[in-house]
Parts: sequence; structure tokens; C-alpha cells
Amino acid sequence: MSTTDPMTIGTMVESLLRDGMPVRFTAYDGSAAGPEDAAIRLDLRNERGLAYIMTAPGDLGMARAYVMGDLVIDGVHPGDPYDAMVLLQSNLRFRRPSPAEAVRLVKGLGIGNLKPPPPPPQEQLPRWRRAVEGVRHSLARDAGMIAHHYDVSNRFYELVLGPSMTYTCAVFGTPDTTLEDAQAAKYELICAKLDLQPGQRLLDVGCGWGGMVRHAAREHGVRALGVTLSLQQAQWAKRAIDREGLGDLAEVRHLDYREVAEGGFDAVSSIGLTEHIGVRHYPAYFGHLRGRLRPGGRLLNHCITRPHNRPQQTGAFIDRYVFPDGELTGVGTIVRAAQDAGLEVQHVENLRPHYALTLAGWNRNLVRNWEACVAEVGENTARVWGLYMAGSRVGFDRDDVELHHVLATRNDDDGRSGYPLRPLWKA
Repeated sequence: MSTTDPMTIGTMVESLLRDGMPVRFTAYDGSAAGPEDAAIRLDLRNERGLAYIMTAPGDLGMARAYVMGDLVIDGVHPGDPYDAMVLLQSNLRFRRPSPAEAVRLVKGLGIGNLKPPPPPPQEQLPRWRRAVEGVRHSLARDAGMIAHHYDVSNRFYELVLGPSMTYTCAVFGTPDTTLEDAQAAKYELICAKLDLQPGQRLLDVGCGWGGMVRHAAREHGVRALGVTLSLQQAQWAKRAIDREGLGDLAEVRHLDYREVAEGGFDAVSSIGLTEHIGVRHYPAYFGHLRGRLRPGGRLLNHCITRPHNRPQQTGAFIDRYVFPDGELTGVGTIVRAAQDAGLEVQHVENLRPHYALTLAGWNRNLVRNWEACVAEVGENTARVWGLYMAGSRVGFDRDDVELHHVLATRNDDDGRSGYPLRPLWKA
């Protein structure tokens, strides 16, 4: 772009791309960029959307514009923008403008667009602002962050997750396995790894809507206690336990896992909790769970991980819209923390491809039930979920994130674990 070219949004976008525009881009000023016959089209509909993008570069600004409906993706359903995200993440590469270019771009597009519009109501405060309101991962702040994500609407989760009401990675026998069967298989695999037997006691921390608690009680005759920081989850789980007639074996409490005082459990399962507790809290976390186990008891830790153990902050979109205060690290860090807490790690398994399949199932449910979901939580929130699940799916596809099971035992004072010479469960 020369210094005499008229400044339009389309020319501005083209000037900042290293390899050209991979989709058709149109803007409210009548300008356009990219191939006219592209299957996927981005339409920037108003000045507010431009201001979002200019004042929060990267994924946050574009996410704000998309959530508010100022940036529309044509060619994909808002409940599953996976194809668009694959294309954009593979081919959309911005270059950094020189200081002189940046000044010209701002002047050409209007200095008024440097005033940030109010963020969408679905957005949480940035981390530094949240820190003012409470210590990170304190009981009170964790309760607030969990409520932000999980207390959206039980009905919304029923529509997206399906009958299992399970919001964690499933285990697929084949790519064609149904989501419901894969979630049941996940619970059964965990029960097998924990070697659950009738009459044993199970503690499930971060139990969600009680899926593991109910499965262990119903299928294995285990006396199961689940705890969750989400009041809506606890209430839903209590109704499900009563409906299935499992009240003599299963219980779910609205409680922080750190407040569980009982001990002597034969097994502890933690399915999707570790992401929320903070890496620096791992020693206390594994120490507390070890303290809940009897000698010879087993712990199964199921969580999203990174493919490395280096410190890495969560992206702005995920942190502000999906999992405030969430942290991920590599499985090596988790294994080390478990070992340092006095647990013997017996088995580690990576289920990364299974989470991509799980997310695809949730996206399909959101598309299938789109009108009902929008009626329940509003279109902006439904857009957040479609974007988050599709983006996460890309991450699992590309090994940006993984999902690991870590199975460990609390050995007795003589080092006996009760673990067999070879695992007894089927892959």
C-alpha cells in the first residue's frame, strides 16, 4: 500500500497480512479483501467492531467483535465455527507495522476508534483487576470463578453436553462411537483404573453434575461422595441421584475439595479439577488428596495439559470468557507434584485425540439445539461457547493441548501399594 492509496478497512487489513487474506473480508465502509469466491467470509459490520479490533489486538479484540455480532463469519454455523478457525489459524498471519505505518493506519481509520467500547457482558475482568478483588485461588475467589463458568444454566448444559451431563473428555472406541457411549466408557475406564469394588468408598472432587459418582454407585456398588463449587451442579446432581434411586450410595455436596474432612477413602477421582487450582497449589492439592486415601488407596487425576512444562499464560479469550484463573502445565509437572506429595505414580495415559472428538460432539449438539440454547442464555453467550469449543478442538488437533490420566497410589509404611504386576483394565 503506497502513501497515496485511500485508506479503507480492506486495504488496512491487506497491508498487515504477511501471506494475503485466506477468506473474503468485507467491511461496513464498502471495502473488501481476499478472494471473491472464498467459502468463508468475514463481515465487519460497524465502527464498534473496528474499535474492538483496534483497541485489543489479537484474539481478544476479534472475539469481542464476534461475540457482540459486530464481526460475522458467513459460511459456518455460529455453534460450530471449526472450519473457519482451522483456516484462519493456518493462514492468517499478521505482521507488525512500523511506527510510521501504525500512525498512518490510526489516522486513516479514525483516532476515535482508539477509544475502547465497553466489553461484552460475558467478559470477566483482566487478571490484574481480579487480583484486586481477592487472592487468586482463595476459596472465595475460586467459588466466584467456578460460578462464572458452570452456573450459566443447567438447561443450557443439558442441550450441549447431552444426557450424560458430563463436561470432560470422553473415551471413544472408534471415531463413530456416540458421545453418550464414549462418556460412559470414560467413567468405566476410570473405575477400572481405580479397581473399584462393591462397598468401597470413593471421593470425586470437582464432581460436576455427579456423573462419576452416579456411575460408580450404579455400576460398581460403590459408596461415592462428590463435591463441587457450583451450587447449580450440586442441585442438579442431587435430583439425578434421587431420580435414579441411588441415595443410599451416592451423595453430592456443594463444597470446596479443600474442605472435605473425611478420610480413609479407597479411591479418589479428580476429573477436570486440576485446571482450576493453580500450578503453585499442586503440592497442597496432591497432599490433601493423599490425606483422604487409606494406605493402598488409589488416585486418578484426569486433566487438560500442555505438551511442555514451561510456564505459559492462558490466552486472553479463554481467561476472560471461559476459564477465569485457569492454568495448564505439562504432565511432567503433575507427575512430579504427585510424587513429591508422597504418591507413587503407577500409570500415565494421553487421551488427546479423544478430547477433539468430544468437543466435536458438543459443537454438534450446540448446532442442533441452537435456537433453544439462544433462548436459554442469549445469542452472545451461545456464540462464546461455539467459538471456545471449536477453538479448543483445533488446539487438541494440533497438540497445543493434551489430556492426561495420571494414576497413583498411596502406599503403606512398608511401601506396599496393592497395585498388580500388570494393569488389569482393558485399553
